[in-house]
Amino acid sequence: MPDYQAPLRDLRFVMDELLDFPGHYARLPGGEDATPDVVGAILEEGARFSREVLLPINQSGDREGCLLEGGEVKAPGGFKEAYRQYVEGGWPGLAAEPEFGGQGLPHSLGMALSEMTCATNLAWGMYPGLSHGAADALRHHGSDEQKATYLTKLVEGVWTGTMCLTESHCGTDLGLIKTRAVPADDGGYDITGTKIFISAGDHNLAENIVHLVLAKLPDAPEGSKGISLFVVPKYLPEDMPDENGNPGARNGVTCGSLEHKMGIHGNATCVMNFDGARGYLVGRPHKGLSCMFTMMNVARIGVGIQGLGLMEASFQNSLGYARDRLQMRALSGAKAEDKPADPIIVHPDVRRMLLTQKAFAEGGRMLVMYTAQMVDLVEQATDPAERERAETLLGLLTPIVKAFLTEVGFEATNEGVQVFGGHGFIQEWGMEQLVRDARITRLYEGTTGIQALDLLGRKVLMSQGETLKVFTKEIHQFCKAEAGNPALAEFIEPLARLNAEWGELTMGVGMKAMSDREEVGAASVDYLMYSGYVTLAYLFARAAKQASQALGGEEDAFYRAKLGTARFFYQRLLPRTRAHAEMIKAGGASLMAISAADFGLGFEI
Repeated sequence: MPDYQAPLRDLRFVMDELLDFPGHYARLPGGEDATPDVVGAILEEGARFSREVLLPINQSGDREGCLLEGGEVKAPGGFKEAYRQYVEGGWPGLAAEPEFGGQGLPHSLGMALSEMTCATNLAWGMYPGLSHGAADALRHHGSDEQKATYLTKLVEGVWTGTMCLTESHCGTDLGLIKTRAVPADDGGYDITGTKIFISAGDHNLAENIVHLVLAKLPDAPEGSKGISLFVVPKYLPEDMPDENGNPGARNGVTCGSLEHKMGIHGNATCVMNFDGARGYLVGRPHKGLSCMFTMMNVARIGVGIQGLGLMEASFQNSLGYARDRLQMRALSGAKAEDKPADPIIVHPDVRRMLLTQKAFAEGGRMLVMYTAQMVDLVEQATDPAERERAETLLGLLTPIVKAFLTEVGFEATNEGVQVFGGHGFIQEWGMEQLVRDARITRLYEGTTGIQALDLLGRKVLMSQGETLKVFTKEIHQFCKAEAGNPALAEFIEPLARLNAEWGELTMGVGMKAMSDREEVGAASVDYLMYSGYVTLAYLFARAAKQASQALGGEEDAFYRAKLGTARFFYQRLLPRTRAHAEMIKAGGASLMAISAADFGLGFEI
């Protein structure tokens, strides 16, 4: 079975030394409860729960999968008991408002804990993870009655939530949905339609499941402007038989089937049938997509954290294997003369794979926690200018967190299989499960291509580059302040060049798009990947500064490793920006030049 130790030392470096979370929390309204001692205790307990409760049922959950019997879904063995412990520990309400039964701690603290959950049992973590998004949507857009009925139960964790968007004939293009909502005499709505790919759509972990469903009213305009959002519970709260809110009558929503998937077998991915199910409008009519985006943005960051957790798990197990596995002698001579062969960690190519995993995991952790600070500020900052800047940065970084971290997360888990060699292909070692689980992260909550269009098209070009300038200005100021620091020259000089080029590439695509809008789609994925590498380069430069200043103490080994990882990133991974830049500049001519018939499809597009 794979092992896992939460990377608490590296997390403390990121939170306490690099990003000054103690000061950040002290400045947040209500953040005074998030003292270093409290934060440390929560992280330690979260690490214990992940390793001792979630990790042991990860592989068994993958093998067993979910079971649909008599219209009810059962999660794998051990999942329900783990969820019971999770609820009893108060974890669901960690960052929720006290008025709804939460503990009121900063959202960023919950994001730090999410990495541990994703690293040890991604499939299980999706059950409570989706509830956070549902709670956020209701908190921002629900009526007072809906908050009292549903939000308190979601915060407590006795109910879980889902988001029901996709239908068989449409994925991201939600304007094509066919699910209908017909007004009823009592002010509710009868919801009819079928949704697919609904994670945690049905299960036996909680008392009730709260579905947030996109549907169209009879008078809905065409396309995405005609979408409304409805809350549709599995059990109807108004018919509950007792004052404690226990579920009563079953609503007209059922799981029609379970998807047969490549990975995340322990999570129930359902086809959900709504047959005149009673639902209630959330927000205003025809404004459901904007309401759902509250949930989707939370989910997108969460999927990026999934990529981070999986690559950290893969790295840890790859490292342990590479230290023990004996294979050949080092080309420069024997390193373990008392053994018949050297451990494979001495070989340069194995180190390349390990350092690729390590650099992406440590860089991803910095990116997630930097973004987490923006989440806190958007939610709680009292200064309007500070809140506006945080909103701008969060909008820019969300597609990068989601898409870049899942792309490199899949790469890192694949490298983990490669480190193990043939053993990585065998189920017992657990490395192939990480790859299978990681593969979905590039797809759900918006594919990499969709995130790339959001970044380049909506966030950057539609703002005339102003959104990007907020971030590149921060990088420029850092480079300018450290320009005379010889210890950082190897980082600052390339970072400054790339930061300037980022703006030049953006302008180039924007100019081309004025005459051909397809140029945005042609450049978008390479643009996103380029943006991800430069963003991590900025954070690694800051980490290198912090590590170099900390040398000379008892933890020199940690700080030397941090500097070494930063150098590896700059020398072996950051050069990938050259290829992405050239592909961005190449434009879309070669993509669109070949007709569909020339592809062999037999028809023209």
